[in-house]
Amino acid sequence: MAQFAMGDFEASTERFVKSWTAGISEQAAKAQALSERVAAMSSTAEGAQGAVQVTVASSGVMTDLQLDSRVLHWRADEIAAEVLRVMRQAQSLLAEQVAEAAAETVGAESETARAVVGSYESRFPDTSEEDEPGYGSWGHSGR
Repeated sequence: MAQFAMGDFEASTERFVKSWTAGISEQAAKAQALSERVAAMSSTAEGAQGAVQVTVASSGVMTDLQLDSRVLHWRADEIAAEVLRVMRQAQSLLAEQVAEAAAETVGAESETARAVVGSYESRFPDTSEEDEPGYGSWGHSGR
């Protein structure tokens, strides 16, 4: 069993605690930076060749909806379906932005990144497999 002079042990312990505290402080600062970036995020997507545009906040809540005059010729259920589809697309883009921000701040493989990104991916799944509807097949509006 190794024996240390009391001064060596105290100095070693103090260095360890300072190093550990600095590491925790650095991780906390990175997590705070990620939190601030995510809170400021928004995402915009469009569909129907630009006739519908939706913006969502970092929470996924719709903050803006733009419809151009082409939607006046659509049935109400077509408008609703397209707005919801484009909103899901904008939310899916948020998950991608969060993953990028996490990689840049806390590191893609960190526990914090996995938790935050996983939360966004589960709430806002990838919509790339959703096909844009065939507008010509909706009613007889000739979009």
